Amino acid sequence: MENSSVESTTPVYTLSTTSTLSGIPVHSIRQYIDKGLIIPFRKESNRNLFSQIDILRLKYINNLLNEDGLNIAGIRKLLAIIPCWAIRECSAKERETCQAYHSDANPCWEASEKGTLCKNTNCRECDVYRIVENYPNVKSFLKTLIP
Repeated sequence: MENSSVESTTPVYTLSTTSTLSGIPVHSIRQYIDKGLIIPFRKESNRNLFSQIDILRLKYINNLLNEDGLNIAGIRKLLAIIPCWAIRECSAKERETCQAYHSDANPCWEASEKGTLCKNTNCRECDVYRIVENYPNVKSFLKTLIP
């Protein structure tokens, strides 16, 4: 995969091409979108486009389902416990009003109330959403937080 984050996050693949490249059926990708596991880029024509990061993410989700035995609810919980406030280096004041900090029900990109640092951030471009680009699993990332 390309090391350039601009190229890796550029949405260029259609749903059918993404399905072919990831090896995941179109209906499964649609289900992952509906369940909030993946955020496609939506064109004005309402068509979804996907990037290299999205393909990596789809493969990660598929591995969690097929190799690790998690279901979609389990994957959502796993993604919800990623400490986005540590990755984004949010202040204590920002964490006070951030739903992602206080709740483990949803991944941070689905939080309805976000801290000021995240309010105007495109979640598709965020390091939290892109975690699969640099870490093969959540645990390997969490190890980096422990001195």
